Amino acid sequence: MQTAWFSKPVVVSVGVTGATRNLSNTQQAIELLTTHWRDAGSPKHQSALRACRRATSGDVSPDTAREAFVEAAREAHILVE
Repeated sequence: MQTAWFSKPVVVSVGVTGATRNLSNTQQAIELLTTHWRDAGSPKHQSALRACRRATSGDVSPDTAREAFVEAAREAHILVE
């Protein structure tokens, strides 16, 4: 498994206080998707998790995983745009 780096960080708002986090790679995205996701189990959440895991094994590009993560974050209303 390798860390797949995004071409541009994804900024999300997390936690009760809404602190922002800059996610730069698939490992950070997987950690957030598996531990602190408010809409866990939705189709976009599952797609993002699958894409990030595939990017760490080199099956898809990091930016394909980034796009899936952005869509899931937008659905969960945590994406900072």
